[in-house]
Amino acid sequence: MADPTPMTNGRVLLTLDDNVALLTLNDPAVLNAFGVKLKADITEALDRVDAAGARCLVITGAGNAFCSGANLTDKDRKPRDRMAEVRGTAKSDLEIWYHPTFQRLRSMEIPIITAINGIAAGAGMSLALSGDIKIAAKSASFLQAFARIGLVPDAGSSYILPRLIGQARAVELSLLAERLPAETALQWGMINRLVEDADLMPTTMEMARRMASGPRSLGLIRKMYWDSMENNYAEQLATEGRMQLMAGLSEDHAEGVAAFREKRAAVFKGK
Repeated sequence: MADPTPMTNGRVLLTLDDNVALLTLNDPAVLNAFGVKLKADITEALDRVDAAGARCLVITGAGNAFCSGANLTDKDRKPRDRMAEVRGTAKSDLEIWYHPTFQRLRSMEIPIITAINGIAAGAGMSLALSGDIKIAAKSASFLQAFARIGLVPDAGSSYILPRLIGQARAVELSLLAERLPAETALQWGMINRLVEDADLMPTTMEMARRMASGPRSLGLIRKMYWDSMENNYAEQLATEGRMQLMAGLSEDHAEGVAAFREKRAAVFKGK
């Protein structure tokens, strides 16, 4: 695998290899919490992923944590900015960075895998759940930490959680702010797979390479299922028809049909 490239601030490392982009949050001293520099580096990394034409994105964390949420002790954030947000005299950090970034992740045209290697708390939990495939190490855990500091869930938590695990469990996690072990998250259907800690990245990268060698339709599939969360039945049928037309006109579909007829493995180009 190619050596990782640090972003401007060194808070994110990015590797591009075999059409797989591996984005590693790299501020383990604060459990990869969202600080000013980390957020800037995530934006830069996503720009590079888009420009490189990667066909699968993997997100993980350095050290013993995936992401612990907002960095409440961030020295790079100006105190007057915090007060402006509280008083409503300026756009909040949610409007400036979190909302557009999570919307961007949702609308990406390639599959996303999150490799959850430790605690995923607050907005870090939202990031972990943004993956189309969510693979967790046995030592991982999840925490809706907002109530512990007198806040409400954000970064899409109140949208995605009820749809993954149901209203009752989502409300309980948010009100009690209790840590959820990865094993329970698997039982609840919140994540896809649970593996030994040592197997997390090998398992994740094997799956990522498989997806990166797949057809263009994989990106359409992920978008179709995101849309299904909001569409009624008729709207979803229309979505399926529209995306099937796009897939059917792709070079990969033609290759898939040819490979089927010729009884050989298809070689997809993501086009």
